[in-house]
Amino acid sequence: MPDIKIRVQTVDIDIEGELREYDWTRPRWTSDKLLAASPFRYDSHPSFFVNLEGEYAGTWGDSGYYDEDWASGNFVKLLAFLRQETYEEAEEYLLSTYGYPVGETLKLRLPTIRLPEPFEPLPESIVTTAYSRYLASRGISEETQAMYGIGYGRQKGFTALPWRLPDGQLANVMYRATRGKVFFYEKGGMPRRKLLYGIDVVHRVSARTVALAEAPIDALSWTEASNGEIIGIAAGGVTLSDEQADLIKRSSIEELILAGDNDKAGEKFNVEVFRKLNGHARLKQANYGVYKDMNEFLLKNGGELPEIGDKVLSFPTIRAYNKNV
Repeated sequence: MPDIKIRVQTVDIDIEGELREYDWTRPRWTSDKLLAASPFRYDSHPSFFVNLEGEYAGTWGDSGYYDEDWASGNFVKLLAFLRQETYEEAEEYLLSTYGYPVGETLKLRLPTIRLPEPFEPLPESIVTTAYSRYLASRGISEETQAMYGIGYGRQKGFTALPWRLPDGQLANVMYRATRGKVFFYEKGGMPRRKLLYGIDVVHRVSARTVALAEAPIDALSWTEASNGEIIGIAAGGVTLSDEQADLIKRSSIEELILAGDNDKAGEKFNVEVFRKLNGHARLKQANYGVYKDMNEFLLKNGGELPEIGDKVLSFPTIRAYNKNV
């Protein structure tokens, strides 16, 4: 496996193995490179590459880039995008998965007990609340945008989606490109796994019925389609951490709609939510029919809601998932 330096460590990383965990459009694998359509934009041609071996292993390039910051980069940046998490979380994942530095003998060290540093909220000034034409094109009204504090930041061409603690303190910001699929998080923000998008709205309105989606735009779409009768929240990825589950347990939520995407990853997401929150709220499940997620459903059906069933996941589905985890 090729060596990659992460922080102050050099580690062996199975780059190809990590990349094969994701669905690529028109992929072509060679002995030292992956060629595929870009994951950062709507692209039907293989204009994106990742080096799998050699001195530049893990580096990537996108010849049709929209933004110079996403023309090329290192493996951590790519993996953070694919895993839908912060850069720092991707670093932590790779370091914890691939062990101690190359060429060093593993040494046992006594644990050092450190008190957690108090969280310092991000300054409110980094986000200017404003109407996003991009989100309007995705069916999200000005009223719903204002409820979630949508705006813009320092980066041009990106819509800012604030992630807040239950009490409203600004903990992180997700920047979503108005062209293509690129997104990233504010440097120095709280890790995504400790946050739930929209949980501040839940607390502010004492919401009882909530839909838990994967992506923030789908969360916004639930609130939009229901005229605020169902508040949408999002985990920010295809997993629900224990910290995120605890945020739900400590909230006013009484009825939770499992609202993962209409694909295999979304099914696993819904099962994970079921396993962690069954008994803590009345669980129901959304059925998007032929549509892939709530935003697509909103765009095709306006103010209608998808079918929401009382029957949540079959036992065979749960058993099959448990065998694979």
